Amino acid sequence: MSKEILIQVAQGERRVAVLVDGKLDDFYIELDRHQSMLGNIYKGKVESILPSINGAFVNIGQEKNGFLYLTDADNPFLQDIEKIEHEPSPGQKILNMIFPKPAEQQVQVQVPEQASQDQREGQREGQREGQRENQRENQKGNGRHRRERNDKNELPLKKDQEILVQVVKDPFGTKGARLTTHISLAGRFVVYMPVDKHSGISKKIDKPEERQRLRDLLRSFNFVKTGGFIIRTASMAQGEREILRDSKFLVNKWNEIRELSKKKEPPALIYEEGSLIWRVIRDLLKEDVQDIFIDSREEFVKMRKFAQNLIGNEIIDKIKYHPGPQGLFDAKNVTRELDKIYEAKVYLKSGAYVVIEPTEGVTVVDVNSGRFKTKGTPEDAAFAVNMEAAPEIARQLRLRDLGGIIVIDFIDMNREDHKRKVLNALREGLSKDHAKTEVNRISQLGLVEMTRARTGKTIESLEFHSCPYCEGRGKVKIN
Repeated sequence: MSKEILIQVAQGERRVAVLVDGKLDDFYIELDRHQSMLGNIYKGKVESILPSINGAFVNIGQEKNGFLYLTDADNPFLQDIEKIEHEPSPGQKILNMIFPKPAEQQVQVQVPEQASQDQREGQREGQREGQRENQRENQKGNGRHRRERNDKNELPLKKDQEILVQVVKDPFGTKGARLTTHISLAGRFVVYMPVDKHSGISKKIDKPEERQRLRDLLRSFNFVKTGGFIIRTASMAQGEREILRDSKFLVNKWNEIRELSKKKEPPALIYEEGSLIWRVIRDLLKEDVQDIFIDSREEFVKMRKFAQNLIGNEIIDKIKYHPGPQGLFDAKNVTRELDKIYEAKVYLKSGAYVVIEPTEGVTVVDVNSGRFKTKGTPEDAAFAVNMEAAPEIARQLRLRDLGGIIVIDFIDMNREDHKRKVLNALREGLSKDHAKTEVNRISQLGLVEMTRARTGKTIESLEFHSCPYCEGRGKVKIN
């Protein structure tokens, strides 16, 4: 399998296409007129608290206030940051053993949606380990005493309180950014969570000996007393030196963020997530990538310096400059593929096609046999079309960055083994997705209900707006 990354730089925008065996597999776009806030850290001020919706609105200096769930406000706040930099006193440790925190009160840590799937898997493993640890503590105390939480009427936030928050979802429609107090800083090999003590390892690292090696490495991290780490998939077969360097870089970055937050008055931007090109180096530039082509001489020089500082000299030879005269995406036959992601119909090689129609509340996907022909039974024909459509649907959702509730109408099948195979093919295609997905079984009507995490605007909404004459209906009235 050959993998290439193409970076096209134009005035006011940057586009990244990932090709696998010459076929467009993923696509990213960054526009100066629409800067993503994902991963940014702000010092904000609580504007209002609404217990009825279990949330608070926080002023972070944007057009719309950010939204923070009250259940996600259990972490130390800005004025309490110093407290988490030190181990508890001996007396406090004894009290913690007598009155341990119940395992069921584990806080759900949110990771910014642009974070890769292995980050979230590692986070969940870390939480499970934390639950096991709390259960052991409960057994030591014989379960006689349990620390009670704050009074039910007591809110974890106060109006005008200053807090440090991170954006986990861009503003969408009339809604402001989704926020979290569980800050995470992603590196090439690890993710550092400075205010969450649990650590974990990506499930994609499945070899027992490699997982044990990485666990031992995590236990040897004596350069930081607080926080937790998630070991990313890219850490496989990496030496201790590289992982430690990445971890220490993130810890130093957090110290800079903490110091800057003390000096700024809210609302203020404390940390800005790197540019698209920086994220390509951090998240996509792996050993399975053969080449990276970029058509900007200036960005080419910057990218090589980024890669050299972050990874080392061994990787910079993969980064190559495309001088033209033909455009980079045209030279690699990507332009036509990109045009297709804005079309409602996606044609398959067999002559069948898929219709994708996003609406306000749900995205509908319909599979049609079209010009597909076979000498087999209708059941065999439906199965063949659905098997071809399933991975293409997963690819199109990824390319278009469609999120929310998605309903897929496959061609009706009667055999249960056919339904299972189609569903497995869909899930296999979705396993490549950087966004979190949940897929239900095929219903009796042949429908699959699924969700895909929405991180912000879709690719289409970044490039187009509704027609002011027909208001987006796209129809011409007869007579």
